[in-house]
Amino acid sequence: MRRFAFLTLLLQLLLAPAVPALAQDEFADDLFDDYVDAGEVNPVPDPFYKVNHAVYTFNDRLYFWVMKPVARTYGSVVPGDLRTGVHNMFVNLLFPVRFVNLVCQGKIGNAGTELAVFAVNSTSGVLGFGRPAQQAFGLEIHKEDLGQTLGSYSIKEGCYLVLPFLGPSTLRDLVGIVGDSFLSPINYVTPRTAFAGLRAFDAVNKTSLLRVGDYETLKQAAVDPYVAIKDGYIQLRRKRIQD
Repeated sequence: MRRFAFLTLLLQLLLAPAVPALAQDEFADDLFDDYVDAGEVNPVPDPFYKVNHAVYTFNDRLYFWVMKPVARTYGSVVPGDLRTGVHNMFVNLLFPVRFVNLVCQGKIGNAGTELAVFAVNSTSGVLGFGRPAQQAFGLEIHKEDLGQTLGSYSIKEGCYLVLPFLGPSTLRDLVGIVGDSFLSPINYVTPRTAFAGLRAFDAVNKTSLLRVGDYETLKQAAVDPYVAIKDGYIQLRRKRIQD
């Protein structure tokens, strides 16, 4: 069972900060541009640089050797509209994470909009497969998570971390990831083999929607891709906390 879980986690490489933005993902609409254009960023301590760099290299190779070829094969078989709809459903499932964090930040109006989007997309959009709330009513979801909530309370980032499979993070965002996991409905799927399968499927489907070549371009253009990704991630997170 443990071996199966590990292999599944391997397939759910969530390198969102380390790979290009999803073409139609509200969570990553300007992600790649932020990484490319990251200028001077107030530094975040990186006391675990050697370990972080080793994990970055591991994630990078895993992306090229595993996720990219698997996702390309999957994308060549499954139509784009179907893959986008499936992705929309997974985004819709994360409504509790966004809603609770909006409430915790005192953004009650946005929380109400989030509730409306979830209600419309879950019904008219067939469990979130379609996005009538965005397309017909002009409503949008809000990119909120516990890491941003903690940041809005002036809690510092702590040190910089690179997590296996998950990519760039900070100590504050790692706490946020753990906290948000209790709000994600997928984490309550049983048996655990079904949960692991869903996460792996989500990761492959998500990666199949990436703009091919953006990450490669970033690596070629950056003097040090590790530093470019780190600075871009910190800049993006700070921007979202201020929004």
